[in-house]
Amino acid sequence: MNRRIGVPIHIISPGAIDQLTGGFGFLRRIRDGLTKRGEEVQVHELPGPHPFVDEPSRRTADHVFSMIPDGAAVLVDGLALPVAAHALWVDRYRLRMTALVHHPLHLEAGLDAEEAALLRRLERDTLAYVRRVIVPSRSTAADVMALDVPEKRITVANPGTDRAIAATGSGGAGPVLLCVASLSPRKGHLVLIEALSRLMHLPWRLVLVGAERHPGHERVLRDAMAERGIAARVDLLGELAGDALERYWQGTDIFVLPTFHEGYGMVAAEALARGLPLVVSDAGALAEFVPPAAGGLVPAGDAAALARALEPLISDADVRAQAALAARTAGAALPTWDDAIGIIRSALAATLASNPEIEHIA
Repeated sequence: MNRRIGVPIHIISPGAIDQLTGGFGFLRRIRDGLTKRGEEVQVHELPGPHPFVDEPSRRTADHVFSMIPDGAAVLVDGLALPVAAHALWVDRYRLRMTALVHHPLHLEAGLDAEEAALLRRLERDTLAYVRRVIVPSRSTAADVMALDVPEKRITVANPGTDRAIAATGSGGAGPVLLCVASLSPRKGHLVLIEALSRLMHLPWRLVLVGAERHPGHERVLRDAMAERGIAARVDLLGELAGDALERYWQGTDIFVLPTFHEGYGMVAAEALARGLPLVVSDAGALAEFVPPAAGGLVPAGDAAALARALEPLISDADVRAQAALAARTAGAALPTWDDAIGIIRSALAATLASNPEIEHIA
């Protein structure tokens, strides 16, 4: 579709859109891609904390939505659904609203039963108020359908992946492993620590890149590394971006992501694009685009399986080379950002042409 959508597009971000996570990166690429195609885009950053927000934040969301002109197209990030729940109900007929669900919030690791049930109810109710739901993978589409969203209202738009220079590797005596992931229970760092503690007889180093997103989790990880005796072989660098992050991509030999759930896994796609051997969990959408020949797919939470998959890659350069070739091949076939933006733009346009019955689900 080459014609402009014809109405302003309002993106609802759960906090500052410049945060360095895959979800916010996806949101920024949507903003920039739509703007490049001539669309009028405005971003509204709603206060948190998210997803368990307070009453002042909800009132702010109500005010933000009330200022959006009638008939505008609105794209609500899934993490903002709880804070915007009341506004979505009030404006469900006035605005053409679409939700971008990276992965359902109630599936986040570390929630207790009451928190998970609350978030599931909120997501189920708020997704009933939007005309379309955009998801990054078939796996997330299935999770959203489990929230009573009809398949016909769901659009799958895989995030794009930039073409990248193949990683040159560390060039050291032993391989460097890289994990780029926020420090939160869902990302499975504790499983990785346990797995590597079983491989102390091999020459490896681990680099962890990511900001602490779960209070106190960095301390938990440092304590676990010390207890398992691997702390001296791990560099915990915090959040990196741009050239600083690219230096570590280039100096890496193996990428690893032992996550418990991923709506897509953009960072794993970046590893493939750089031709890096990688071992990831088979959770969520990762198995949709990571071929086993590129390194390994292991059950989430299984430290023994993770250690078994990493051992040949760490110990044998020829095994790494074969996996790197499979990774480069898979990376070359990944969708581009132009592909992704085209699908998302068409989904937003469809909300203007349709008038589905949107009813509150009790």
